[in-house]
Amino acid sequence: MTDEQPASPCSGDEYRQFDFWIGDWEVTDEAGEPQGTNRIESILNGCALRESWSGAGGSAGHSFNTVDRHTGRWHQTWVDSNGLLLLLDGAFDGTSMVLAGPGISRDGDPITHRISWTRLDDGRVRQHWEVSKDSEAWNEVFDGYYTKVG
Repeated sequence: MTDEQPASPCSGDEYRQFDFWIGDWEVTDEAGEPQGTNRIESILNGCALRESWSGAGGSAGHSFNTVDRHTGRWHQTWVDSNGLLLLLDGAFDGTSMVLAGPGISRDGDPITHRISWTRLDDGRVRQHWEVSKDSEAWNEVFDGYYTKVG
C-alpha cells in the first residue's frame, strides 16, 4: 500500500503553457495610456484560468481558459458587460498563446477574432487582438501591455 496521492488530472505540461498570464496586472496601450486592470487566477486544481477584467472606461469581463483534454487545444470563453461573447480555440506556439474563433462584426458580417498573448523579455505580457473578414487582411482591435502589480 502506498500513501502517494494520485496526480491531478490537469498536471500535464500542456496545462502550464498559459501560466505566464497568471497574476494581477495593470494594462496599458503601446503609448503607456491606462486601459484597465486584469486578474488571472489558476482555479479548479490547476485545470483552468479565470480572468477578471476591469476596463478604464467602466467595462468589465470574465473568461475561463482551459485545455480540452480530448483535442489538446486551448479554449477560452469570454463574456463582457457590453454583451460580447467570444468562443476561442488555439494553441501555444512556443512563444505565444494564440486563440481564434468566429464572430459577427458590428455591421452583421461574419468575422474571425484572433488574439495572441506573448510573454515579453521584461516580464510584461502583450495581448494583441485582431479581426478579419477573410483571414487574410487583419485589423487591430486591441494592443495591450500587461505589467504585473506587486
